Amino acid sequence: MPRSVATQLMFEGKAEEAMTLYVALFNGSVTVIEKYGPGEHGKEGTVKRAEFTVGGHHLACIDSPIPHAFTFTPSASLFVECSDETELDKAFATLSEGGAVLMPPNNYGFSRKFTWVSDRFGVSWQLNLA
Repeated sequence: MPRSVATQLMFEGKAEEAMTLYVALFNGSVTVIEKYGPGEHGKEGTVKRAEFTVGGHHLACIDSPIPHAFTFTPSASLFVECSDETELDKAFATLSEGGAVLMPPNNYGFSRKFTWVSDRFGVSWQLNLA
């Protein structure tokens, strides 16, 4: 039995900015943040490892010191059950700014209002109003 399970997000220099946005938007909290120091493998001041929560969901993030030929994909996304339409609209506006709208807000039959966006960091979000 695992001790815990968390969604791990890997960035290249934007981990703290993304984490700060998500925590503010979804009333979360940063529980751990460790940054690279002088002479370490990663760029000084970037995130070596951080842990945070949004909506009770545990996430972790890093700034990879190694460039990769891949990034996030919409096939893995964070699914958010919004408490009301105002919350969904605010999350949509914030997350879609500088990102991409994969499915615009609408009633798709399975939900009163649903949208799927990829934020400016490439992280995919499904926002649902049941």
